[in-house]
Amino acid sequence: MLPDEVDARTRYELLTSLVVPRPIAWVSTYGAGGARNLAPFSYYAALSASPMLVGVSVGHRNGVPKDTLVNVRARRAFCINVVPEAMLEPMNATSADVPPGVDEFELAGLEVGASERVDAPYVAGAPAVLECTLEREVDLGEAPNTLIIGRVVGVLLDEGLPFLEGTHQVDPSALRPVGRLSGGGYALPGPVRVLPRPR
Repeated sequence: MLPDEVDARTRYELLTSLVVPRPIAWVSTYGAGGARNLAPFSYYAALSASPMLVGVSVGHRNGVPKDTLVNVRARRAFCINVVPEAMLEPMNATSADVPPGVDEFELAGLEVGASERVDAPYVAGAPAVLECTLEREVDLGEAPNTLIIGRVVGVLLDEGLPFLEGTHQVDPSALRPVGRLSGGGYALPGPVRVLPRPR
Protein backbone atom coordinates (compact mmCIF):
# COMPACT_ATOMS: atom_id res chain seq x y z
CA MET A 1 0.00 0.00 0.00
CA LEU A 2 1.28 3.45 -0.92
CA PRO A 3 0.25 6.36 1.35
CA ASP A 4 -0.39 8.64 -1.63
CA GLU A 5 -2.88 6.15 -3.10
CA VAL A 6 -5.28 6.18 -0.14
CA ASP A 7 -7.31 8.94 1.49
CA ALA A 8 -6.36 10.89 4.61
CA ARG A 9 -8.69 8.88 6.88
CA THR A 10 -7.10 5.59 5.77
CA ARG A 11 -3.61 6.99 6.37
CA TYR A 12 -4.63 8.15 9.85
CA GLU A 13 -6.15 4.79 10.77
CA LEU A 14 -3.10 2.89 9.53
CA LEU A 15 -0.57 5.14 11.24
CA THR A 16 -2.34 5.26 14.59
CA SER A 17 -2.87 1.50 14.64
CA LEU A 18 0.77 0.73 13.80
CA VAL A 19 2.68 3.33 15.83
CA VAL A 20 1.56 1.94 19.18
CA PRO A 21 1.37 2.29 22.08
CA ARG A 22 1.87 6.04 22.10
CA PRO A 23 2.42 8.09 25.27
CA ILE A 24 -0.23 10.70 25.97
CA ALA A 25 0.64 14.35 26.49
CA TRP A 26 -2.22 15.65 28.62
CA VAL A 27 -1.56 19.32 27.94
CA SER A 28 -2.83 22.07 30.23
CA THR A 29 -2.75 25.75 29.34
CA TYR A 30 -4.29 29.11 30.13
CA GLY A 31 -6.31 30.82 27.44
CA ALA A 32 -7.69 34.30 27.04
CA GLY A 33 -8.70 35.87 30.33
CA GLY A 34 -7.13 33.02 32.27
CA ALA A 35 -9.57 30.36 31.01
CA ARG A 36 -8.19 26.89 31.73
CA ASN A 37 -7.76 24.35 28.94
CA LEU A 38 -6.86 20.65 29.14
CA ALA A 39 -6.56 18.26 26.20
CA PRO A 40 -4.80 14.95 25.40
CA PHE A 41 -2.46 14.45 22.44
CA SER A 42 -0.86 11.16 21.43
CA TYR A 43 1.52 12.52 18.80
CA TYR A 44 4.05 13.05 21.59
CA ALA A 45 7.70 12.17 22.22
CA ALA A 46 10.79 12.84 24.31
CA LEU A 47 13.31 14.62 22.08
CA SER A 48 16.35 15.34 24.24
CA ALA A 49 17.54 14.97 27.85
CA SER A 50 20.11 17.80 27.85
CA PRO A 51 18.36 20.15 27.54
CA MET A 52 15.13 18.34 28.39
CA LEU A 53 12.95 18.77 25.31
CA VAL A 54 9.62 17.19 24.43
CA GLY A 55 7.55 17.45 21.26
CA VAL A 56 3.78 17.50 20.84
CA SER A 57 2.09 17.60 17.45
CA VAL A 58 -1.12 19.61 17.80
CA GLY A 59 -3.78 19.27 15.12
CA HIS A 60 -5.84 21.96 13.49
CA ARG A 61 -9.60 21.68 13.08
CA ASN A 62 -11.00 22.83 9.73
CA GLY A 63 -7.81 24.81 9.17
CA VAL A 64 -8.09 26.57 12.54
CA PRO A 65 -5.50 25.91 15.29
CA LYS A 66 -6.86 24.08 18.33
CA ASP A 67 -7.16 26.00 21.60
CA THR A 68 -4.01 24.35 22.97
CA LEU A 69 -1.86 25.75 20.17
CA VAL A 70 -3.49 29.19 20.41
CA ASN A 71 -2.80 29.24 24.15
CA VAL A 72 0.79 28.01 23.88
CA ARG A 73 1.54 30.67 21.27
CA ALA A 74 0.06 33.39 23.50
CA ARG A 75 1.57 32.31 26.85
CA ARG A 76 4.66 30.42 25.58
CA ALA A 77 4.05 27.88 28.34
CA PHE A 78 2.23 24.62 29.04
CA CYS A 79 2.25 21.63 31.37
CA ILE A 80 2.23 17.98 30.34
CA ASN A 81 0.44 15.80 32.86
CA VAL A 82 1.28 12.08 32.87
CA VAL A 83 -1.89 10.00 32.54
CA PRO A 84 -2.00 7.08 35.01
CA GLU A 85 -4.47 4.22 34.71
CA ALA A 86 -6.60 5.73 37.50
CA MET A 87 -7.15 8.89 35.42
CA LEU A 88 -8.00 7.22 32.11
CA GLU A 89 -11.69 8.16 32.19
CA PRO A 90 -11.20 11.82 33.23
CA MET A 91 -8.52 12.13 30.54
CA ASN A 92 -10.93 10.75 27.96
CA ALA A 93 -13.58 13.25 29.11
CA THR A 94 -11.19 16.10 28.31
CA SER A 95 -10.93 14.94 24.68
CA ALA A 96 -14.51 16.10 24.04
CA ASP A 97 -15.01 18.57 21.21
CA VAL A 98 -16.27 21.56 23.19
CA PRO A 99 -16.41 25.29 22.38
CA PRO A 100 -13.46 27.54 23.27
CA GLY A 101 -13.61 28.78 26.83
CA VAL A 102 -15.06 25.55 28.28
CA ASP A 103 -13.02 24.51 31.33
CA GLU A 104 -12.07 20.85 30.80
CA PHE A 105 -10.78 20.62 34.37
CA GLU A 106 -14.29 21.39 35.57
CA LEU A 107 -15.84 19.19 32.87
CA ALA A 108 -13.85 16.16 34.06
CA GLY A 109 -14.08 16.95 37.78
CA LEU A 110 -10.33 17.48 38.18
CA GLU A 111 -8.49 19.54 40.77
CA VAL A 112 -6.29 22.34 39.47
CA GLY A 113 -2.78 23.29 40.47
CA ALA A 114 -1.02 26.50 39.36
CA SER A 115 2.59 26.13 38.27
CA GLU A 116 5.08 28.41 39.99
CA ARG A 117 7.58 28.07 37.13
CA VAL A 118 5.49 28.52 33.99
CA ASP A 119 2.31 30.37 33.08
CA ALA A 120 0.10 27.27 33.01
CA PRO A 121 -2.16 25.18 35.25
CA TYR A 122 -1.72 21.45 35.88
CA VAL A 123 -3.78 18.47 37.01
CA ALA A 124 -3.27 18.46 40.78
CA GLY A 125 -3.80 14.69 41.09
CA ALA A 126 -1.43 13.69 38.28
CA PRO A 127 1.52 11.59 39.51
CA ALA A 128 3.98 13.54 37.37
CA VAL A 129 3.93 16.87 35.54
CA LEU A 130 6.43 18.39 33.10
CA GLU A 131 6.40 22.19 33.30
CA CYS A 132 7.37 23.51 29.86
CA THR A 133 8.18 26.72 28.08
CA LEU A 134 7.84 26.97 24.32
CA GLU A 135 11.26 26.34 22.79
CA ARG A 136 10.13 26.54 19.20
CA GLU A 137 7.29 25.82 16.83
CA VAL A 138 7.79 23.71 13.71
CA ASP A 139 5.56 24.05 10.66
CA LEU A 140 4.89 20.56 9.26
CA GLY A 141 4.14 21.79 5.76
CA GLU A 142 1.06 20.17 4.23
CA ALA A 143 0.16 18.44 7.50
CA PRO A 144 -2.83 19.81 9.45
CA ASN A 145 -0.59 19.80 12.52
CA THR A 146 2.00 22.01 14.17
CA LEU A 147 4.85 20.57 16.23
CA ILE A 148 5.46 22.43 19.47
CA ILE A 149 8.77 21.74 21.15
CA GLY A 150 8.78 22.40 24.86
CA ARG A 151 11.76 22.90 27.16
CA VAL A 152 11.10 21.19 30.48
CA VAL A 153 11.99 23.70 33.18
CA GLY A 154 10.43 21.82 36.09
CA VAL A 155 9.27 18.33 37.02
CA LEU A 156 6.59 17.80 39.64
CA LEU A 157 6.47 14.30 41.13
CA ASP A 158 4.02 12.83 43.61
CA GLU A 159 5.88 12.34 46.90
CA GLY A 160 4.84 8.70 47.01
CA LEU A 161 6.22 7.90 43.56
CA PRO A 162 9.30 5.67 43.97
CA PHE A 163 12.44 5.46 41.85
CA LEU A 164 14.01 2.19 40.78
CA GLU A 165 16.80 1.38 43.21
CA GLY A 166 20.02 3.27 42.53
CA THR A 167 18.49 5.40 39.75
CA HIS A 168 16.26 8.40 39.05
CA GLN A 169 14.01 6.23 36.89
CA VAL A 170 10.43 6.42 38.11
CA ASP A 171 9.14 2.91 38.84
CA PRO A 172 6.70 2.15 35.98
CA SER A 173 4.74 -0.28 38.15
CA ALA A 174 3.95 2.64 40.48
CA LEU A 175 3.43 5.26 37.74
CA ARG A 176 1.13 2.94 35.73
CA PRO A 177 1.05 5.13 32.60
CA VAL A 178 -1.60 4.64 29.92
CA GLY A 179 -0.69 4.35 26.23
CA ARG A 180 -2.86 5.24 23.25
CA LEU A 181 -3.78 2.66 20.62
CA SER A 182 -6.05 3.29 17.63
CA GLY A 183 -9.65 4.50 17.82
CA GLY A 184 -10.88 4.36 21.41
CA GLY A 185 -8.27 1.78 22.41
CA TYR A 186 -5.78 2.25 25.24
CA ALA A 187 -2.90 0.09 26.43
CA LEU A 188 -3.12 -0.46 30.18
CA PRO A 189 -0.08 -1.20 32.33
CA GLY A 190 0.80 -4.85 32.76
CA PRO A 191 3.85 -6.78 33.95
CA VAL A 192 7.14 -5.04 33.16
CA ARG A 193 9.77 -7.27 31.54
CA VAL A 194 13.33 -6.01 32.09
CA LEU A 195 16.07 -7.08 29.67
CA PRO A 196 19.71 -6.09 30.16
CA ARG A 197 21.35 -4.49 27.14
CA PRO A 198 23.80 -6.72 25.30
CA ARG A 199 27.45 -5.86 25.87
